[in-house]
Amino acid sequence: MKLPNGNPPPPQSTDRSSQAKPTSGPVKGVAQSLETGSANPATSAKAQLAQLKLANRETTLARVAEIINQQSSGTSRLLLDVRGQTLPVNAAIGDTSLETGDWVKVMRAGNELRLLGKLAATAESTVSRALAQRLPWQQSIDSGLAKVLSALTTGVSPEQAASTNKAEASSLPLARLTQQPLPAPVRQAIEQLVQLLPNRQALSGLAGAEMGSKPQNPLGTGSYTSLASGSKQAATQQIQQWIERSGLFAESRTARAPEAPPSDLKLAIGRIIHQLLEHQGQPANSFNRITPIPTPDLVQSPLQFPAPSASQSPQTSSEPASVGQMLRLLAGVLNRITVNQLHSQVLSTRTTADAPAPNNTLVMDLPWLNQNNEPRVMQLRIEEQASQDESTDKARSRNTEWKLSLAMNLDESGPMHFDVSLGQGQVSAQVWAERQSTLQQAREQLPELRKSFANLGLEVVDLECRRGIPQGATTHLEHRLVDTRA
Repeated sequence: MKLPNGNPPPPQSTDRSSQAKPTSGPVKGVAQSLETGSANPATSAKAQLAQLKLANRETTLARVAEIINQQSSGTSRLLLDVRGQTLPVNAAIGDTSLETGDWVKVMRAGNELRLLGKLAATAESTVSRALAQRLPWQQSIDSGLAKVLSALTTGVSPEQAASTNKAEASSLPLARLTQQPLPAPVRQAIEQLVQLLPNRQALSGLAGAEMGSKPQNPLGTGSYTSLASGSKQAATQQIQQWIERSGLFAESRTARAPEAPPSDLKLAIGRIIHQLLEHQGQPANSFNRITPIPTPDLVQSPLQFPAPSASQSPQTSSEPASVGQMLRLLAGVLNRITVNQLHSQVLSTRTTADAPAPNNTLVMDLPWLNQNNEPRVMQLRIEEQASQDESTDKARSRNTEWKLSLAMNLDESGPMHFDVSLGQGQVSAQVWAERQSTLQQAREQLPELRKSFANLGLEVVDLECRRGIPQGATTHLEHRLVDTRA
């Protein structure tokens, strides 16, 4: 399959009625050649694929953004959205039925893209389609919130200065380049979000209560009540509240609320967005046209747990963001929360040879504030796997196995990861630490941890500490595709 000869593509038509749709039929082998305007088409195609960081024989998902035209010969010019970038291609479609909005699986074959299949039109593909649409546009919660929270002290930059180059900015009046104070309604909405986030003292208090010691000044935010006498029950309730407010259950909590829904991360972000749009004089539906700002690590590994960005502290610019930039960041953060919701649904409904029994899985990001009130995030995965043959709830409870994975990056201790398995009165745990000093501290605490498990009536099967970070589990959507080879 040859690359085109370098002729520029025709202008894109906005008249959808004049665009012929591909003929219906099963997916056959489809070769897609990159369009290029350079003298050397092969070099240009290679450069475009390299920019996408797509290795040879590597597969990825792409969305058909537009079908520009279809020739009588069966070839078409398409615009594909691949990893957040638009890629024009020449496609020999044949009998393949492709329409705008379709999601397809493509593989790089040299300097060409080969279509392997498209999302099947099944009930399960609805979730997969919604998930795939948001994967390229995720903003990590810690870095996104860090930029938004910084506006409390830095204010916002004028939109005019943010959209001009340096030469133009130098001729603008000084007043237009001055940072603007944050509007009062926006400030109030951001402060309400901050109240939802536990700080480091809160987390220390929860840990102290679980270990049986009295917490010292445990909670420093208004929405979290103090733990009375280090009560384990109170600590459990606070952890449950923290998980409930992660945004993962926003829609279900809203549906169950008789009046105003209880506040959580997703709803709090929505209030900030509403106030920002009002400040700009824009209607609420204009938010749907905003292009989110993604985090590069989440673009490359969108469904990996823990995400690569979780092992690094968020890097934020000291320059204040504009209102438009804040909206784009918050759009990416909302996509991240929604991806966690859809990802949990995919994992919970999937049956595999390794997990044929009913399997409920929750994947979530839990943001918190460090000692400098900077956002950090813990990544939590809770998995419940029960026997499929148990007839009673009591028997099912007895044979249910729980697995918990927790990943975080502590400023002093570095990246840490915890894997805990609990079932039938037995528990096992693994602690991973990247730094040698942290690993040594964790090993010194193992006897105390073993004692705590024993006090709960659990038989400790295995406790160990390891150096490094475990390989993250990655969800693949290929099983949702009609995977017909070329």
